[in-house]
Amino acid sequence: MATPGSLRQSAVLKRLGEDRPLVAVELRPPKSGLSSAQSMDMWIDMYHAIRRLASGDTIMFLTDNAVGQSEEENLGHLTANVAGDESPSKFVPFLTSKHTLDYCLMYAARAASNGFDALTVLGGDSGAGPPRCVQHAYLLRQRIRERVPSLALGGWANPHREPAGQVDFLLAPGFEAEFYLTQVVSHHSIRAVERFLTEARQRGVPHPGVFGVFLYRSANPRTLEQLRHFFPVPAEGVTRDFESGLSPEEVAARTISALREVGADKVYVSNLGVRQAGERYRRLMEVLT
Repeated sequence: MATPGSLRQSAVLKRLGEDRPLVAVELRPPKSGLSSAQSMDMWIDMYHAIRRLASGDTIMFLTDNAVGQSEEENLGHLTANVAGDESPSKFVPFLTSKHTLDYCLMYAARAASNGFDALTVLGGDSGAGPPRCVQHAYLLRQRIRERVPSLALGGWANPHREPAGQVDFLLAPGFEAEFYLTQVVSHHSIRAVERFLTEARQRGVPHPGVFGVFLYRSANPRTLEQLRHFFPVPAEGVTRDFESGLSPEEVAARTISALREVGADKVYVSNLGVRQAGERYRRLMEVLT
């Protein structure tokens, strides 16, 4: 990892290290291949969503070719249209290894030169899209650390998998990250999260974790089945939640509350959409309070 002094000014790390909850958000840029008009409309919507979200106490993660689908570059939009109005410390772009190595290293240098102090560096879906430029994400983080040592880097963990193995990854000398995000979890799978956290605490994992929470908008069986391709979906539990009359925000709030009860008070919420992201986030925060 980088020396403490080189990352001392990272606002992202400071916020993740604070002893108070954080509800961050994950946003997806427009898909590549849209017409110029469609792309512009999407970016305008995202700009307004970002401006609304940035007014609160949150951090925004922007994906890079999420679930194997090619997306327009997150960093290009942020630097051209957002960073001048909002502090770069509000944003943590994702960078996957589904690009050339030269592109990834240049991307990291561009991020740092434009004032961003953190990146989440992931491998990317190995079953779809372009091949990875390195076999594992930690190898890319190592190369970025050599080139841009000032950036705080984020990795990945999956609480649904065997805890000891996941903690092994987090404690490996070459992990080269100061924080990590997790796969989407649920209050219906909270015991798996608890086992993971117990293992991490007992073995002294020093990195703060940001746990994924998916905002299910309905219990449509076809949608839930499609989502199973990307993360474990507790379909029966989610269906019961909606049948009991809970709103999407109330279902997500149950997961966040369950995570806080077991000691995971930093989360990111995905599937807020774009046009309604700010309003959905507001409703979620109202339920939580």
